[in-house]
Amino acid sequence: MAKETVVTTTVAEGGRIVIPASYRKALGIRPGDEIVLRFADGEVRITSRAQARRRAREYVRSLVPDNVSLVDELIRERRESADD
Repeated sequence: MAKETVVTTTVAEGGRIVIPASYRKALGIRPGDEIVLRFADGEVRITSRAQARRRAREYVRSLVPDNVSLVDELIRERRESADD
């Protein structure tokens, strides 16, 4: 799918909208899947839960130096707390 594609759809009864098949395919969304809707800057953004998890992991990883293991840090902190 192109970087930016624009389609027009209609809001149905109860606020329902149809996500075009090409969009669902590009996002990897199947019937029954949960999606994440984010409202920011006057826009609604739709992502799959898998994409939201991936972005969260990437964000956290960007805050942690490459040579640091969060698991090891947590274990160390727990051991220090237990010693107190």
